[in-house]
Amino acid sequence: MTRVRAAAGIILRDKASRVLLVSPTYKDVWEIPGGMVEPDESPADACVREVREELGLSVSAGALLCVDWVPASPPWDGGLMFVFDGGVLTPDQIATIRLSPDELGRFDFIKPERLDEVLIPRLARRVAAAVAAIGRGGVYLEDGRATASR
Repeated sequence: MTRVRAAAGIILRDKASRVLLVSPTYKDVWEIPGGMVEPDESPADACVREVREELGLSVSAGALLCVDWVPASPPWDGGLMFVFDGGVLTPDQIATIRLSPDELGRFDFIKPERLDEVLIPRLARRVAAAVAAIGRGGVYLEDGRATASR
């Protein structure tokens, strides 16, 4: 039976519709909040747990915005990346963000049209597709790209 790794992320926005990105302390790239799904944990639960651990925020994983199949890239196996809608954060919520110093060095809100300047290409495609899916229904991607009907 095939096994794949799974991770879940969340799109959190400010009132200007900018997307919250985080800078992990253990790598040189920006990401959306989230992380790996643990054994016997749902992607939605993983997302909520990671946001609480990394940012100190209690949010709900709303609508599923996209599922992205990521091909294997040794040493990593292929995987499924889930992205949920976390809604718009209030100024009070933003003020209470507390980064886990072991995991995150900083955060910033980025305009959607600038995602490709900040994120690695595959993640920029995934996040842009997720943002475009808000209020429209989720999409299926492969390596960050929409697939044609098969």
